[in-house]
Amino acid sequence: MAKVIMVQGTMSNAGKSLIVAGLCRIFKQDGYRVAPFKSQNMALNSFITEDGKEMGRAQVMQAEAAGIKPDVCMNPILLKPTSHVGSQVIVNGEILGNMNAKDYFQYKKKLVPDIVKAFKKLESIADIIVIEGAGSPAEINLKENDIVNMGMAEIVDASVLLVGDIDRGGVFAQLLGTLMLLEDHEKDRVKGLIINKFRGDKTILDPGIDMLEEKGGIPVVGVTPYMELNIEDEDSLSERLTSKKDGLINICVVKYPRISNFTDFNVFEQSDQVAVNYVTKPEELKGADLIILPGSKNTIGDMRWLKEQGMSDAIMEAANHIPVFGICGGYQMLGKNIEDDGVEEKGRVSGLNLLPVTTKMREEKTTVQTEGIIGNVGGIFTGLSGKKYTGYEIHMGETVGDDVIVNSGNVYGSYVHGIFDKSEIAKNILEALAEKKGIESGVGNILDYDKVKEKEYDKLAEELRKHMDIEAIYKILNDVNYRSI
Repeated sequence: MAKVIMVQGTMSNAGKSLIVAGLCRIFKQDGYRVAPFKSQNMALNSFITEDGKEMGRAQVMQAEAAGIKPDVCMNPILLKPTSHVGSQVIVNGEILGNMNAKDYFQYKKKLVPDIVKAFKKLESIADIIVIEGAGSPAEINLKENDIVNMGMAEIVDASVLLVGDIDRGGVFAQLLGTLMLLEDHEKDRVKGLIINKFRGDKTILDPGIDMLEEKGGIPVVGVTPYMELNIEDEDSLSERLTSKKDGLINICVVKYPRISNFTDFNVFEQSDQVAVNYVTKPEELKGADLIILPGSKNTIGDMRWLKEQGMSDAIMEAANHIPVFGICGGYQMLGKNIEDDGVEEKGRVSGLNLLPVTTKMREEKTTVQTEGIIGNVGGIFTGLSGKKYTGYEIHMGETVGDDVIVNSGNVYGSYVHGIFDKSEIAKNILEALAEKKGIESGVGNILDYDKVKEKEYDKLAEELRKHMDIEAIYKILNDVNYRSI
């Protein structure tokens, strides 16, 4: 039977996803078959498996760290927010429907059999399963019918590591406060505390650790450093969405309210000479060499947002001078118009009219991995013609005029997520932008993103081995009184 350990956090973005990924890599390096699991994930970054199922990209990243293919059983429930109060609910990789928060809260317990079935499938292929929680286990309003934090730990009888984020301050209050709000039987599951994202000399922190262990009654099994890693982030809390920098080549990604799959552009961040900035205001487009419109979970709503913010006029003006590239929902926005009878947001809006395509939202969702050869492409990116591509499609819309890359002048659109990950394609784009600016440099000297990530997972594991008590982690695994579910 698989051994199980669970990583929970004091808040969202405390670092659970990376800790899970690092543990998966460590266990893999030590010769174990390991798999990640998260019963319920709320995120707009998703992925399509080989069998056409949709799952959260965080568990894909963790599966890569574990050295196994992503499977939807690693994330049986995915919530993709379509508004402030509602989400598309995906169960076992397929759409169940759209629900508002209240209805889903009352319904979710019915999904426990799906969670158990998915977990049992993982048991058949893994020696160790590393489970990730969501948000905080001490959120009183969500504890009833919990299926992702202590409720999940109880289902599989898992011991818990609790992670706090020192970078945002108040880590001792985070950890102790969380422990105080847990019920006794829940607190008994917590076997180790982790202080994450620490900068500086750990000896300065030692008195605080002593106090934490004394008051909490639980050992600190790691003080992990703030790590600069080129590894995909789980959701829109990602720091890369707010940081700003300048480069020899400047890529601006439009950050609308329902931005999805922004991991499509991480590949460009390999080069120190390339700056990828996420922007929300027209003035932030100044100095851009390439504007990208990413995916969206509410294309009509985000198209309206572009117009309200003045971004639509700024993008149309910029397209006279620099390339604009749209992926999925962004591709739809570059067309003439978008129609939706209520799949995402009912209505009809005019697009940016920069590409000769129209989009109609359909109830049936396209979820497929794809590969092939890019056809003839004009303009600055003509070098993409004939290049091999791989990726995946996730969209509700049917676009008239569809092709791998649709091009008109400086404007390009594609439905393929991950199309830039192949180094030959990313390199061609960066070199074309550099040539346009008269820059002779190595901006295009980048690796396939898969190779980059492999090195980053090893780096993550190395850092965790240095700063966590891995022997204690193994002891926690072996001490679990594991029972089959």
